[in-house]
Amino acid sequence: MWLSGRADTRDSTLAMLYCLTVGGHLATSFNDQLDQHSTWRREFALRLKLLAEWMNDHDLLDSAVQERLTRLESQLRTDKVMVAFVAEFSRGKSEMINAIFFAGYGRRIMPASAGRTTMCPTEMGYDAEVPPCLRLLPIESRLQPQALMEWRMVPEQWVRVDLDVDNPQQLAASFEMVSQTRKVTPDEARALGFWHNQAPQDNPLQDSDGLVEVPKWRHALINIAHPLLKQGLAILDTPGLNAIGAEPELTVSLIPQAQAVVFILGADTGVTKSDLAIWREHLMPDASGTDTRLVVLNKIDTLWDELSTPEQISAQIESQKASTAEILGLRPEQVIAVSAQKGLVAKVNQDKALLHKSCLGQLEEALGDGMLLERQRVLRRLMQSGVVELRAEAGCVIHTRRRDCTEQSLELQALRGKNTGVIRHMRGRIAQEQVDFDLGGAKLHALRSVHLRLLKEVFGLLGSQVLKAEMAQLTGALTQKGLKLGVKKSYGETFERLRANFAKVQALSAEMHSMLSAMFKQLNTEYGFSLQAIKSPDLGFYLNDFELAQRSHLQYLGLSNVFKLAQPEFADRLVRALYARIRSIHESALGEVEFWSKSAAAQLDAQLRERRRSFARRMEAIDRIQQAAGGLDARIAEIAQQDAALEQLEQKLMELTSHLMAAPVAAPLDLELA
Repeated sequence: MWLSGRADTRDSTLAMLYCLTVGGHLATSFNDQLDQHSTWRREFALRLKLLAEWMNDHDLLDSAVQERLTRLESQLRTDKVMVAFVAEFSRGKSEMINAIFFAGYGRRIMPASAGRTTMCPTEMGYDAEVPPCLRLLPIESRLQPQALMEWRMVPEQWVRVDLDVDNPQQLAASFEMVSQTRKVTPDEARALGFWHNQAPQDNPLQDSDGLVEVPKWRHALINIAHPLLKQGLAILDTPGLNAIGAEPELTVSLIPQAQAVVFILGADTGVTKSDLAIWREHLMPDASGTDTRLVVLNKIDTLWDELSTPEQISAQIESQKASTAEILGLRPEQVIAVSAQKGLVAKVNQDKALLHKSCLGQLEEALGDGMLLERQRVLRRLMQSGVVELRAEAGCVIHTRRRDCTEQSLELQALRGKNTGVIRHMRGRIAQEQVDFDLGGAKLHALRSVHLRLLKEVFGLLGSQVLKAEMAQLTGALTQKGLKLGVKKSYGETFERLRANFAKVQALSAEMHSMLSAMFKQLNTEYGFSLQAIKSPDLGFYLNDFELAQRSHLQYLGLSNVFKLAQPEFADRLVRALYARIRSIHESALGEVEFWSKSAAAQLDAQLRERRRSFARRMEAIDRIQQAAGGLDARIAEIAQQDAALEQLEQKLMELTSHLMAAPVAAPLDLELA
């Protein structure tokens, strides 16, 4: 039985709360908080879909509104929450993953025996498009120049093992494969990144035949329909220091992008030399990133000494926590002491007393209150911003229709008591207005030409050609013979040029916005449009991601890695990892600019379309009046009814979008679409 509620159907929209007492107060488990977060996402996505159907029924769903709704819905459904577990070997990392996420199987799923277990980085998640399976990338792929991200695109190069998610024994046996190793010569180990003549203390031990043991696999991907993974959780399990250092993409890409990083130490040993090396070289955050780090002192059960009083044991644990926080430069509350093994046993046996003693609930609470609540806040802001913008776009369409109704009504009222000659003259005037309107298309063509030229410049600055040239220049600096003592300078200069490109893109976006604002104002004056220049895209989020990539790379270039950088193949892997990361950031930023550009064009197209419809309706009304006596009053009454219906439509739009923006994070949405 799963400890977390499945929440697969509408009947279970709120996860059943499973609470445990920690420190004298109730703490909601991480699993339950993820249930609530997932429920909110699904409910919100469903309401967005229903809103889209309602807008489509009332002819409010132009291409810009449709794309915005699609983006918001996709963002909600595909949002991932990644937790990265990092530790040196034998710190109980896999056991902790078992205790927090897989206790519902009633046994260990991830390998957690004594000694080294997870030998390669392992990602767990759920993709409905992929059958349940374990995919393993052979370690020999490191001899090839492709980055890890590129290997993901060639599934045929991975060894695949199908999984039976209802068979815990088969799952556990399959997951044991991530522990597999192979024997190679020191030269082969050096080529694979596991042997360094300059740091013999970190090299694996040679056996009697002179061979050394290295991981059999470079990376593992696990896709299973576990309830938590289906709800958007992703888990990254990393091996020890030597393996982390050999795979630069872990440090410069995967770990920095995790919403939470759990760094695991031994409660009995505290911060060892190798632990400190992992922290300083791969994890130590700057002042702005400390909240994403949690340090766990695992195996506190080793301190449960029968010869010591509970007070003495507690004092010893608190002392270790304080010392660890001081050494790592963290706040005391970011260090949590637990026993993952006892927590797993307690969950399997449903032993509340042992679960409380293991303190596992404190870690679950920290993950939920810290990581999940922050993720909810970010998503909530994005959703609110998106709903406000789509309401404004749809509102403009309604406003245009109401203004056309008012103009038609005034126009027809002026015909009361007039003869057929006046009515015929009115028809000619409408026809001339339509001709003049169509001739004004030259201005719009000029606007689109300038807009497309600026957009082309943006795509050039953040396109793959410029990025490849920068990476080639950086690779040239890194692959020179000898020690790369000036490597940080080369990196710094590369990042400065890339940052300057971002600044140019921001300036071009501002120029496009200024141009659109001026043109929209002119069109509003000349044609009575209600065009609103959408705020230019804020690339701050992508720039922050860019800065994070820079910090993680520069942190990786310390003295401890200077000898690795002397190896051309390692330097090449590092640059390829950087290229994959920056390319992803550039593509996302370009997608944002392109969407903004399309939204502005779609808004203009929508109002042009409405104006042409207005001309057709006005001509139709004149023709009907000419053909039938008494048709004038009937048409005026008909327009009044249309305006009243549009007013109700506008009120309903405000009501529906207001309900969406006010929807609580952890409760189902109470919203009726009529």
